[in-house]
Amino acid sequence: MNQSLIHYGIVISNSVDKKAFIHHVLSKKCIGALGIFNAYDGVLFSDLAIAEFIEKEHRHHTIEITTSENRPLRTFSSGERRKLFLEYCLAQNPDYIIFDNPFDHLDQQSRIELHHQLFKLSHSISILQLSHQKENLLSFIKHRGSVSESSFVVSEINKLIEPQIIKYKSDFPSSLVSFKETYETLIKFHQISVNYEEQTIVKNISWEVNHGEFWQLIGPNGSGKSTLLSLITGDNPKAFGQDITIFDRKKGSGESVWDIKRKIGYFSTHLTELFKRNHTVEQMVLSGFFDSIGLYVKPSGLQQQKALQWLDVIEMRHLKSNYFNRLSLGQQRLVLIVRALIKQPPLLILDEPFEGLDIENTALVSQLINSLVENSEITIIYVSHTVEKTLAPSHIYELIPTQDGSIGQLKLEG
Repeated sequence: MNQSLIHYGIVISNSVDKKAFIHHVLSKKCIGALGIFNAYDGVLFSDLAIAEFIEKEHRHHTIEITTSENRPLRTFSSGERRKLFLEYCLAQNPDYIIFDNPFDHLDQQSRIELHHQLFKLSHSISILQLSHQKENLLSFIKHRGSVSESSFVVSEINKLIEPQIIKYKSDFPSSLVSFKETYETLIKFHQISVNYEEQTIVKNISWEVNHGEFWQLIGPNGSGKSTLLSLITGDNPKAFGQDITIFDRKKGSGESVWDIKRKIGYFSTHLTELFKRNHTVEQMVLSGFFDSIGLYVKPSGLQQQKALQWLDVIEMRHLKSNYFNRLSLGQQRLVLIVRALIKQPPLLILDEPFEGLDIENTALVSQLINSLVENSEITIIYVSHTVEKTLAPSHIYELIPTQDGSIGQLKLEG
């Protein structure tokens, strides 16, 4: 390996303004351990940088990265986008590349492949990796540290503070929205297959989710997890004509998409990206009553009271007037989960709730989920690539890719 190459791994707390930190590094303003990068020119590789390029191309009707194929970056799959964007970054001839949480949203096999790719790349260019958890740092990076304050000073990783254990209130607020007392069968798929043109995404899926169960839906990238979720939420027209039961009712028997959606609380990490305006924490929670991205309807006094009660559950009432987009990432997750819960829906879907969280905020979110499992009868589907050690789902449904589309496999825990 070239002796002049510098590789550094930084565990960065969710309390740090990561965008400002990255700008700080690229602007050659580092002091202390990272000061060595001030003499070099770097570029940023991240999902956010890719998203910004896609938005820029769309806004200006230009093609910057894939000019040879005359296709905008958004028309490629997520894996292809990463590959093309990395090639674009390397074409700038930088001295180093900042990899911001490169393993986010990747399944285990994809993580192994990316690790090999970055190890090979490390022989020709310096790497500065940012990660929210120590175990995700690249194994070949020997220089490591942590950043947990806005001063951006690098400290030793072993000085990281262990997460505080919080016991959330067990007496959850009652519901203002009236649902049927109990739905016995919330979801039932029988021999479901979904095809797009000649490609089969899932094949002969049979899966049943009943009242009060805690499920994990697991599978590698591209295995069809999002496809199954879209069949449940009513967003996928491929559901029609198939043997699907949702909330004790056969699909296609007259229910509307909104009939289904009002019974589902939905959380996704992508929701955070949709809330661009300066909504307060209280307004964000209240928007859950209206299934809107932000609050545009005047809430009733009872609805406001209920929002404050839920903020009490997660001990954030004192932040009710703060702007949502200025909270830590972990606090944002808690608020969005409470937003999904405020209607007390029969079904709660949590799509990758731990993605991008540091150890402290992972503990906050997992403790809230565990409290819901212990103290409510809400049915939960938790979606991820990997198993979170702090959760104990009662059932696991795994999607396994084959050449003819993903098949399902039931695993019973316990």
